[in-house]
Amino acid sequence: MSILLVRTVACKCGKVKFEAVGDPILTAVCYCDDCQAGGKQLEHEANAAPVLDEDGGSSYLTYRDDRFTCVEGESLLLGYKLKAKAPTKRFVATCCNTGMYLKFAPGHWVSVFRENFTDSDLPAIEMRTQTRYRQAVSPLPDDAPHYKRYPMKLFSRLIGARIAMMLGR
Repeated sequence: MSILLVRTVACKCGKVKFEAVGDPILTAVCYCDDCQAGGKQLEHEANAAPVLDEDGGSSYLTYRDDRFTCVEGESLLLGYKLKAKAPTKRFVATCCNTGMYLKFAPGHWVSVFRENFTDSDLPAIEMRTQTRYRQAVSPLPDDAPHYKRYPMKLFSRLIGARIAMMLGR
């Protein structure tokens, strides 16, 4: 029996905490127009911590829903949508206006802002997606493959995670 790694995610003041169990489905930086607009919306709150990287991307560790749990401060979370019918909702810890994660409905995963992990041994970024929307003029970092759109590799990981959930693994 293997022991799954548990990572801690916390808001800046520490009143909201999550646990992320096991390896993430994916570690990525997204530059889509939705992530950029959503990041700017979250950063606009009073005393909010940045959620966008210097080049405008949102850096995430993506976990299955069943492996991401709020362990403290759930009542302090507030969800934001860019538009009423948008499938994506971004959650903020209202105690300190820390952007915590985003949830895509009806997906089976959450994408957690990398900055909020308290662990120092986070996995490397595996890909940079939707770079066609990137607005920075600096060269793309060469730390991971980059894609103008969402690559099939991303979808295969999400499908694999869904199957694992259905099988109870």
